[in-house]
Amino acid sequence: MFFCFTKAKVDESYCNPVAFILLLHLQQPAQNKKYYMKDAEVILKCKDVKPTPNRILVLNALLDAAHPVSMGDLESAIETMDRSSIFRTLTLFVQHDIVHSIEDGSGSLKYEVCGGEQHCTIADMHPHFYCESCHETSCFEDIHIPEVALPSGYHVHSVNYMVKGLCPKCVRKVSHN
Repeated sequence: MFFCFTKAKVDESYCNPVAFILLLHLQQPAQNKKYYMKDAEVILKCKDVKPTPNRILVLNALLDAAHPVSMGDLESAIETMDRSSIFRTLTLFVQHDIVHSIEDGSGSLKYEVCGGEQHCTIADMHPHFYCESCHETSCFEDIHIPEVALPSGYHVHSVNYMVKGLCPKCVRKVSHN
């Protein structure tokens, strides 16, 4: 049985296996790779994607990441896959709402796992912060993206809310110099 959750509580009344698995990965990394592989398989199956070894590798690398990662980050993390295989997998993941891409202004897209069971929603597209010094992108999942009242006839597909500046670590480095 799977559970649905909010940050405050677990609720058995609604099943959202993707959200539950993401919560487990956020709380503590998997110690047993056998179960960890099954988590990736469950997410892929929930999104109607066949869980191949390469797809499981890429999804596990994304689940392990503490922040959104670039194609280059994934290449470094997954030495057994070539660049084109990783790219094809990411493209498939975006098409099936397993991940969403983020334009942070660095010149390369960043990717992170969507928390929604079916589709990436505006709620999945929380604000991000891009540090102009260390070039790391951080997520602010607890901050909601402000709603924008668009004129009639427009349909929102995604929102890219990016804040740029210096992260706390880089601010400390600057203040010590």
